[in-house]
Amino acid sequence: MADSDPPPIIAPPPPPPRSGARPRTISRERMALLFTVMLVTAAGNTAMQSVMPSIGTALDVDDVWISLAYSWSALLWVVCAPMWAERSDQRGRKAMMAVGLSGFIVSMSLCGLALWLGLGGVLPAFWALIAFAAARSLYGGFGSAAPPAVQAYVAARTPRSERTEALSLIASSFGLGTVIGPALAPLMVLPLVGLTGPFICFALVGAIALTALRLRLPNDVPQFEGRGAAYDAPYASTSTTEYELEDEDDDEEPVEPHKLRWMEPRLRPWVTVGLLGGHAQAMVLGIAGFLVLDRLGLRDDPTQGTGPVGLVLMCGAIATLLAQWGLIPRLHLGPRAATLSGIAVAGCGVAMLGIADQIHTIALAFAIASLGFGLFRPGMTSGTSLAVTRAEQGQASGITASVAGASYIYAPALGVWLYNHSDWLGFGLIFALCAGVFAYGWPNLQRDSELTRTRR
Repeated sequence: MADSDPPPIIAPPPPPPRSGARPRTISRERMALLFTVMLVTAAGNTAMQSVMPSIGTALDVDDVWISLAYSWSALLWVVCAPMWAERSDQRGRKAMMAVGLSGFIVSMSLCGLALWLGLGGVLPAFWALIAFAAARSLYGGFGSAAPPAVQAYVAARTPRSERTEALSLIASSFGLGTVIGPALAPLMVLPLVGLTGPFICFALVGAIALTALRLRLPNDVPQFEGRGAAYDAPYASTSTTEYELEDEDDDEEPVEPHKLRWMEPRLRPWVTVGLLGGHAQAMVLGIAGFLVLDRLGLRDDPTQGTGPVGLVLMCGAIATLLAQWGLIPRLHLGPRAATLSGIAVAGCGVAMLGIADQIHTIALAFAIASLGFGLFRPGMTSGTSLAVTRAEQGQASGITASVAGASYIYAPALGVWLYNHSDWLGFGLIFALCAGVFAYGWPNLQRDSELTRTRR
């Protein structure tokens, strides 16, 4: 999956003038490829989430164990995402995107196989769940290579003043994926594979996306500073391989290279709100499917639960798209404004979800919470990106992905455990986390006017 060796000859053009220089924007075709990479994995994961409560009920497994099956994968994501991000600085963003997609494909295939054997009675439920968790860990270990690479690719080619909108567009691929995944999941429950159909189908879709990425996105080699066409050999008659290199830091002051940490002073406020808000979002997602089954009385017929769960997740996904495709670009929200307004709206949605007991009220409450998190997540991501220089984007994207993964190590299982004991315990903790983000973020997050100003 690695790129080819560095080309022997690079023909750089004359250096661009510093005055008034702006980073190049990404073409629509390449943005579409990046969008697709994120969309496929998001759609596959949310399709899986929409059928897992029903699969757990069919296997007669407690809800908490279904949630815990994701924990090992999330822990691996936290550990591996920064490593892949650092490697993308050396081997190129495209190579790491390919690694991530390959991890997704293999993981989905093996997860589907393990659960199919469990539902068919070939494996006991316990061992089927263990096999699922092991296969899911491949996504945490290797699938974590793609999001940091995509984020760094976009951030390194986008002006500071436009970065929130650009990263919001990429983040919205998750939102669109969470619409497509639950919408298609019931249609993929096929006769031969049953509830595991979404796993197999999205593994095939992932293979198509990987092929398109390999064929259509040029290689990039960010460790070299020159620009221009790279030739296989002087005067060779064969076609050349195009390498797209990182733009210079023409709008930022140079900094001494060093390894970024989570508690780096520039990043500490954004990492803190990312952890608190991420745990709140993870708990909501963990509880949502089981809440639908319980409040609509569908525990006795788990196959009938796929549709209502998918409908609720779709409503949330559409609200997320409204935030990321509509509100952020229309209102020109900066990182701080998007983060704080988003978490406030999410808290209101969580409070409503705690008392909703009909399909339409559950869907509405989940949509409001998702609208808020749809503002919060891009705000936090772009704030982290803008807090550091262009040369540090690879490391910053790794930290962002690692923070996101940390939220899913235990939060979904904790939320489900509290919810099973008391609705008010589960939703009360989630609301408290949202309030904590707002209380901490208001005095500590840097103002948008400072973050987005061009630095020369």
